[in-house]
Amino acid sequence: MNTYVCRYCRQPSDPSAMTCPLCGAPVDIREMVTDSGWVKQPPIRDMAKLQFGQSHCQIAGTTVPVAEFNLTQNEMIYFSHHVLLWADPATRMQNMSLRGGWKRMMAGLPLIMLEAHGPGHIALSDNHAGEVIGLPLQHGQQIWVKEHRFLTATGNVRYDWGDNDVWYITGDSDEQEWHYPMGQYGDIFTAADRPGLLLLHAKGNVFIRDLGQGESLTIQPSSLVYRDTSVRVHLHLEYPRNMGFSFWRNNWDYRNIMVRLTGPGRVAVQSIFERPEGMESIRNHSYATRRRW
Repeated sequence: MNTYVCRYCRQPSDPSAMTCPLCGAPVDIREMVTDSGWVKQPPIRDMAKLQFGQSHCQIAGTTVPVAEFNLTQNEMIYFSHHVLLWADPATRMQNMSLRGGWKRMMAGLPLIMLEAHGPGHIALSDNHAGEVIGLPLQHGQQIWVKEHRFLTATGNVRYDWGDNDVWYITGDSDEQEWHYPMGQYGDIFTAADRPGLLLLHAKGNVFIRDLGQGESLTIQPSSLVYRDTSVRVHLHLEYPRNMGFSFWRNNWDYRNIMVRLTGPGRVAVQSIFERPEGMESIRNHSYATRRRW
């Protein structure tokens, strides 16, 4: 069988299929690239099927997509409890043990994770308008995912989480407040002993980009969906000039909070984001680059 490399999941695939059987991206679509180099991730077509092991997942709907799984014997997926839409009685579910559950709860991350074991059928949905992203992972491949983007993963994809180390502090003395523009923690997924499938849910449209060695760009922190773990991240602060308005206390109270990504590696952003909180002066922060304009 002739093969081609899918331009979105970067895995060898079947060119005779309508969609990539690994990530669900359309095979016959023309690559759309912005003038600045971002590639638009095409939405998975309604009723497209993704294959993993002897099981498969069908993506139903386009506005709020549903991932419907047909799990065979001895295959399983895991997910956060709040995305469960329905399951048939044959599907066996159980709690998934987690490292550092108390810290996860304090950081606002999902505390209860469930495992679904086949044979059986189960459906998951994130209950928000957007896109489902299929990320097939090869043996040993690792991906970082921003919190609250995770939908589900196959059982052979190992899950962990870690401190993002991107923060800043506002306020004085007892009124100091810590801010984590990317969230305090991030999710890390690794394909353990064999290839696996990771599904994410992003709000709005998704764009991906390959950064070369040493190439960098700045983005809104909450727009980041995922990145290769080879991509380095740190805080980036931008300050506008005073422009002569004397009632402004000082330039440092007015700033844009960004993050800088430095390659090599792949990054993905979504078009919907939340601006970092507060306009108070920054008193301390993690390592950051700065720019005045």
